[in-house]
Amino acid sequence: MMLRELYPDLCFEIVAMSTTGDKILDTALSKIGEKSLFTKELENALERNERENPLDAVVFHPKNCGKTLSLLPEKSVIGTSSLRRAAQLKKKFPHLEFRDIRGNLNTRLKKLDEKEDFSAIVLAAAGLKRMGWEDRIGQVRLSKAKNTSVLETGIWLLFPVFWTVQLE
Repeated sequence: MMLRELYPDLCFEIVAMSTTGDKILDTALSKIGEKSLFTKELENALERNERENPLDAVVFHPKNCGKTLSLLPEKSVIGTSSLRRAAQLKKKFPHLEFRDIRGNLNTRLKKLDEKEDFSAIVLAAAGLKRMGWEDRIGQVRLSKAKNTSVLETGIWLLFPVFWTVQLE
């Protein structure tokens, strides 16, 4: 369900944002060595009173539509560029394998859809929603959306800075 439907009296604006982490596409994030890859621009936006949705979303390969991570076969490969997401998911879904996937949203979704390398990928829900692709979301950390499986909130810890950002 969209926020506009939940809160019809409020005005919502979609603000596009590009971060350093979005711009460096050919290197694994863990190897860049710079902090604040996705937060520097976010913090600047907060100073201007703008916000992003920090939730994580799972997008499934077309052959796995309707499934959840727990229903994927043993050794299914899940793509993510986030070490945090991979570490948390490995603990909850030890039957799955996690591999790095880089590129902008178009590139990642194309890799998912056109190849058999990944059974699913994990992305920031904000980016998918910003592009109008929220219908691709199969699972999220926490959601009231229809036709979307909700992952247990206990396994999805937000990147620590997001808690700070929420307090700001």
